[in-house]
Amino acid sequence: MAKQNKGKSSGVLRLIAGKWRGRKLIFPDVEGLRPTPDRIRETVFNWLHADIGGARCLDLFAGSGALGFEAASRGAESVTLVESNAQAAKQLQDNVQLLKADDCLVKNKTAQQFLATNSEQYDIVFIDPPYQANLWQDITYQLVESNALVDKAVIYLECSSKGDLPIVPQHWHLIKDKKAGEVRYCLFLNDVGELE
Repeated sequence: MAKQNKGKSSGVLRLIAGKWRGRKLIFPDVEGLRPTPDRIRETVFNWLHADIGGARCLDLFAGSGALGFEAASRGAESVTLVESNAQAAKQLQDNVQLLKADDCLVKNKTAQQFLATNSEQYDIVFIDPPYQANLWQDITYQLVESNALVDKAVIYLECSSKGDLPIVPQHWHLIKDKKAGEVRYCLFLNDVGELE
């Protein structure tokens, strides 16, 4: 039987590999916050294995930090965790301090607000917004318009397995695509050379 939600509960997230392998982090019970499951994370980081070392990563809907902290654990040079919910952002900051993760930066903003003022460029971007918000197309185009991606950047996108893939910029090439239950997750390659 499912446990009753008492409101102030929290979840626990386990990091899979890297320097913080096996470390457990808590995250708040915030509506719409659902960490990427272990099995999917394992697959995604197998896909990213050759790219993650020394990468500058951006986790645009960080939530629990499952993707961003996993990237940092596996050798990313820096990880920016963007989270609009104040409670979730505070827990991300607490987890940064717990891990002594000097290479992780938390921004309590919406993805749109962050991209509107961002001047950095990233090698890997994680896009896993609340499904009901339907933000994929807006965010992917804003990423391109704000010049936030290096050429050959890899973009991870997670969405519902029901229906079509969200519309993304034309020069993004789908390189990996998989479904697990309700979740569809894929990688795109930003090929700026196509625009020249």
